Order: sequence, then C-alpha cells, then structure tokens
Amino acid sequence: MAGRLDGKVALVMGAGSVGPGWGNGKATAVLFAREGASVMCADIDPAAAAETVEIIRLEGHEAEAIACNVARHDEVRATVDATLKAWGRIDVLDNNVGIAEMGGVVELEEAEWDRVFDINLKGAFLAMKEVIPHMAKQGGGSIVNISSIASIRYTGVPYATYYATKAALNHLTRTTAVQYAPQHVRVNAVLPGLMKTPMVEKSAGLAATYAEGDVEEMWRVRDSQVPMGHMGDAWDVAQAALFLASDESKYVTGIELVVDGGITLKYS
Repeated sequence: MAGRLDGKVALVMGAGSVGPGWGNGKATAVLFAREGASVMCADIDPAAAAETVEIIRLEGHEAEAIACNVARHDEVRATVDATLKAWGRIDVLDNNVGIAEMGGVVELEEAEWDRVFDINLKGAFLAMKEVIPHMAKQGGGSIVNISSIASIRYTGVPYATYYATKAALNHLTRTTAVQYAPQHVRVNAVLPGLMKTPMVEKSAGLAATYAEGDVEEMWRVRDSQVPMGHMGDAWDVAQAALFLASDESKYVTGIELVVDGGITLKYS
C-alpha cells in the first residue's frame, strides 16, 4: 500500500535525532511524509528538525521545521499554531519526546525527577491539550504517544523516572482515548522494546549499566536479550505509528501496541 496518509497533516514532536542515524521521531516524520502527509517537524534542536525536513523535501514531499521545547506551554501552543497556519488542520499528532536518566528513587535528585516528568509526561499532556480541540472541531484525528516497555516491566535498568513517566503516559493515553472517542479523536500508545537508536547509543548511563561504558558490548547484550535475537530500530516504531495514524486503525483507540521482538513475553 502507498499513500496511507494522503491529504493528512501530521505534527511530529521530537522529529529530530540526537546523533547520526535514525531516531524514532525522525524515521516517523519521514515515513509519514512518504505516505502522503504534510509534516510539521518539531524538535528542541532546530538543526535536527531542519535535517529531517531536508530529507523529506529532497524526496519530493512537504514539511516544515520548528523549534519547540515540549515542556514549555507557550512553545507547544506556537508549534500547533504554526502547523494550523501552514496547512489549516492537524490530523495526526505523534508525541515522540522522551529522555531516560539513570537512578532509582534513592539516588535521584528531586530536580531530576521534576525535569524528566516535564519532558516525558507534561510534554505529551501539553501537546494533546492544544491539539485535541482542533481535532474535535474538524471531526477527528489520531494521536500516537510513544511510550516504552519500561512502562509495564522492570527492564533491569535503574531509571525510576522513565518507568514512572511512561506508565503514567499509558494511563493518560487510555483515559484520554475514552473521553474523546465521541469526537472521533483516537489516542493510542506504542511501546517500543530494546531499540538500536542514537538516543540509546549516546546514553552514557545505559552503556555503563549494560557494559561498563562499552557501547558495542551493550549492543551485543541487548541483542541477546530479545527472543528474535536482535534489537529493533526506529523504522519498527515508525511503522507501528503509521498504522495507528492511518485510517486502517479507524476503530482502534486506547491500545498499547508493544513492538519488542517478544522480550516482554519472557520470564527471564
């Protein structure tokens, strides 16, 4: 199939990548554009957003870039306004911003707890707060929140803020889905498992936890944990988001779509 998002407008929050390669948001923005959507690429790093837009435009599709700190309400509102000004509607919202900081509840500083909640949870709240009224007015839309299997399992990594924010995002997804179903605004979550992305590669805390700072050894260990024998990548997340964004899932709302190669099915 092609053209699964023809005529639609998508806002991807976190559409850049923190390093070379394909992050989840970057791959999702490009895939949405390839499937026919006009895409607003929002990222806290304007250069990263611009890089994604350049890829989309070189392929002959339509996209714009905007700088946005999702923890700031004024910037989120400005991003939504810019999308509406450019294309007049928002059919898809993809909330793809998240950070993973190491530390259990004893080790964490209070300020770090607050910072991660602002980015991982409040960012999605603010984006939905601003977008949903427009979706309801136009007759519907699809929201895809990128969560994690850390929201439903202990993964062996001590990051209490990540567990807590992603679990909260799941329930916010479910309850928002029910509340706005009568307005045909669908809200779903994607729960990626172990992914090989620039964000993971650049996380010194993850590399230290897995393999005493050795990134290549971290990749090997993570591959070995997955029943399929290898990690997923950003395109696996993007394809899941595409399904939930498209009309193929028009009767699907409030779900948690696990994309993990079977790892959450394991006992150990």
